[in-house]
Amino acid sequence: MSACAEALPLQSSRNVAAGALNLSVLVLNRSFVAVHITNVRRAITLLFRELAEVVHIEDGQYAAYPFESWRELSALRTALRTPEQDWVRAVGYDLQAPRVIRLVSCDRGPRQGLRFNRRNVFARDGNQCQYCGRHFPTSELSLDHVVPRSRGGNTSWENIVCACVACNVRKGGRTPHEARMQMIRQPVKPKRSPLLSIKLGNPKYSSWKSFVDNAYWLVDLK
Repeated sequence: MSACAEALPLQSSRNVAAGALNLSVLVLNRSFVAVHITNVRRAITLLFRELAEVVHIEDGQYAAYPFESWRELSALRTALRTPEQDWVRAVGYDLQAPRVIRLVSCDRGPRQGLRFNRRNVFARDGNQCQYCGRHFPTSELSLDHVVPRSRGGNTSWENIVCACVACNVRKGGRTPHEARMQMIRQPVKPKRSPLLSIKLGNPKYSSWKSFVDNAYWLVDLK
């Protein structure tokens, strides 16, 4: 299996903390450039297959750990857990969930371009209806064409906004002005990945900032 390929999922068990396995992990190539984001489950598979190593930052110092070394370090740190850490319960031991891993044989660069999709639009707008201003779960939101398609409006960053079902129905096939609905903000194409921005605002992922600079804000999220 290529180190640049997707990791295979671990087998689930009663002793595995499924929540921790679904958390995000930043993936670096061999040159320590951010190229991808995966989850803990796939990251551990890569580590176990010796295709990756954990990159850990402590007191401003970088250290790289293959799977067995990370397992030993986790055993030493078990009694010193902090709220920012997450742990995976395996058979016979606990493993600290990695935040950053490095693919030891991958030279691939970051994927360029920001995908225009439902998930990124919701993230850009912060799950906030751009008409009533209320926040909703993703399942209760829809996408609205500011200028309706029947009026020649296109499907683009600049013409699609997050809207609750009630506001979308109220607006119908009209423009916001015609429907007398004030928009929270005008839609624009983000300059960087909105989902990555959300991750970097979480203290759990503070170590990512050392590897994600302005040149790599467009790393695609999976």
